[in-house]
Amino acid sequence: MASDSETITCPFDFREGLDPDPSLTALMAREAIARIRLPYGASDAWLVTGFEEVRQVTTDHRFSRAAVVGSDYPRMTPEPIVSPESINVIDPPHSSRLRHLAAQAFTPRHVARIRQDITRLADTLLDGMAEHGPPADLVRHLSDPLPQQTIFEALGVAHEDRSRLQQYAHDLLATGPDSRRTAAGAKAELRRYFGELVRRRRRSPGTDVLSVLATAQQGADALDDQELTVMALTLMLSGQDTATVEISDIVFTLLTRHELMRHVRERPGTLPRVIDELLRVIPFRKGVGIPRVALEDVEMGGVRIRAGDFVHVSYLTANRDPGHFPDPDVIAPDRAPASHMTFGWGGHRCIGAPLALAELEVAVGRLLERFPGLRLAVPPEEVRWDTETIRRFPLELPVAW
Repeated sequence: MASDSETITCPFDFREGLDPDPSLTALMAREAIARIRLPYGASDAWLVTGFEEVRQVTTDHRFSRAAVVGSDYPRMTPEPIVSPESINVIDPPHSSRLRHLAAQAFTPRHVARIRQDITRLADTLLDGMAEHGPPADLVRHLSDPLPQQTIFEALGVAHEDRSRLQQYAHDLLATGPDSRRTAAGAKAELRRYFGELVRRRRRSPGTDVLSVLATAQQGADALDDQELTVMALTLMLSGQDTATVEISDIVFTLLTRHELMRHVRERPGTLPRVIDELLRVIPFRKGVGIPRVALEDVEMGGVRIRAGDFVHVSYLTANRDPGHFPDPDVIAPDRAPASHMTFGWGGHRCIGAPLALAELEVAVGRLLERFPGLRLAVPPEEVRWDTETIRRFPLELPVAW
């Protein structure tokens, strides 16, 4: 087993539409596990790209996310995004307690109730787009406001605070070398805000998700104020980030792949399957997220990962592993169901995934029902894409009908 490997510098700054990052594709084709250097952090890392290898790392207790806390770990952003108390950097079995408590806010009953609110909101937003008339920017009329308002409503965030929190979220996800101080300040402000909101919900709970979390119990156990504050912050970031990006990305893909749009138009009942397939194949973010640390020497994929090494996984490449998904680069709406990793895997799978799926199905479904002649209002090559954050999405998506 080799313990040393050529280190490959990986800025992961590819930003051309929704094509796969060539550097990730090359790494996946070259070997399942490679040694990489990211833009920020004091150390190199292993990058695991194959589906089975990613599955192993995300479920093997010998790889710890908790061990990254306090370290200058290899990453894409100047400022580490996560807080030390976040569920994203707590390992099982300790994270299982938080997940079981948090899951009480995302039961089928709660999500069904929220889905009704999402449908009403989507129709209101699409009414506004219809009144505006073509061409209209789908990002401004639907992709941005629907997930933002949904998660803010779910958490009980006051209307007058939302634009400020949205700016903090943008600052925290920035990748520029000069953004670290701004990102650190944004994280502190978000923690302060949600800390106060948690205290208010403790005193006077309502029907929102934060109130459900504040009163959630497992036996005699409950979330303390610090855990609840970080949980709310995490939900705000992830609850709007993935859905905002994916609404635009999915619609762009449908509008530029006419055979796929025709399939959805002719068989609207297959939309959930189509969305699931697009979630698998669309690279909605750049590079990698939060690494893990090997707690002991581990041999896998032809290399020896030493205790203390940082290990990143790529859900993007795992979703295109030909060993798990036949013809992985083909968007196949009738593909046999096979679990993808867009919402993560194992003990750190996104707890808000049911809410995100509800948002995507409602947003895309209502859009296509309301605007049967929907089309891009500009050539695809003229669509401008985000270049400032770790996300991949169109800054504007001009549509006509």
